Amino acid sequence: MELFNSNSNIDFLGMRKVSLVISLVLVVASIALVATRGLNYALDFTGGVLVEAQYAQPVAVDQVRAALEQGGFDHAQVQSLGGTRDVSIRLQPREDQKDAAEVGRAVMAALQKQRADASLKRPPDLVGSSVGAELKADGIVAAVFVMIGIMIYIGIRFEKRFAIAAIASEFHDAILTVGFFAATQLEFDLTVLASLLAVIGYSINDKVVVFDRVRELFRLTRKAETYDILNKSINQTLSRTIMTSLTTALAMFALYFFGGPSVHGFALTMLVGIVIGTLSSIFFANPILLWLHVSKADLMPVTKENPELARRP
Repeated sequence: MELFNSNSNIDFLGMRKVSLVISLVLVVASIALVATRGLNYALDFTGGVLVEAQYAQPVAVDQVRAALEQGGFDHAQVQSLGGTRDVSIRLQPREDQKDAAEVGRAVMAALQKQRADASLKRPPDLVGSSVGAELKADGIVAAVFVMIGIMIYIGIRFEKRFAIAAIASEFHDAILTVGFFAATQLEFDLTVLASLLAVIGYSINDKVVVFDRVRELFRLTRKAETYDILNKSINQTLSRTIMTSLTTALAMFALYFFGGPSVHGFALTMLVGIVIGTLSSIFFANPILLWLHVSKADLMPVTKENPELARRP
């Protein structure tokens, strides 16, 4: 037996004042957190020290990461260099370490404590943050272009009021997701940035489904009251929304627990974005449409006056 179906009649819009106030408070809080605490940028953005190590026998990346954690390097980025014996390690120096050479000696001490066949492949290098600054700028530009593209698409497919509601929802979802990272101070790296763009795409997909139903109901109903149409649209798509969110969340849970540390940020961002995007589809996007006074007339095709037709009996 389905928990929600097309005959559900929950008055979601009746909660619009509370939901919009909560959304506004969360958006302001997220912006304040980003402005005051900032994001905990990972080495992808801040730079650090690059150490390349080699082993006489094959080694797993997780094994190297575990040795570094035991040595006090908790957030090191470890990657294989195309084989099973060479690894690249990028990390931030500890406060007691002054230069790259000192960091390299500390890293090798941690690795050799676990396995004696570890050695330094080449001298450590200091990686600057200029590339990271460029990546941050490119990420912001990408997000802006995605949202502009969404606005154009929704405006063409539906109507400008729908485009405004969609973009407001996208800003809402993106800001709250970034605010989560500012509040928790979890590392914000390239995989998180990529998943943030994926969250924007996932979120708009859910809004389009609801907007499609709004348009269909407006066209099928002779006397269409906006409040009733929007409520009915949410109820009729609720089952689909919840099932899509649950199945996607299950995939992200599996990725988080079994995909390894390198994809933790991506999976976690998607999980947070799924929750925020699902709730905003129900409690934010449609209340915005109601506030913008969308009506049946906005979705009807515009016809030009024809003098010849006017003269016909």
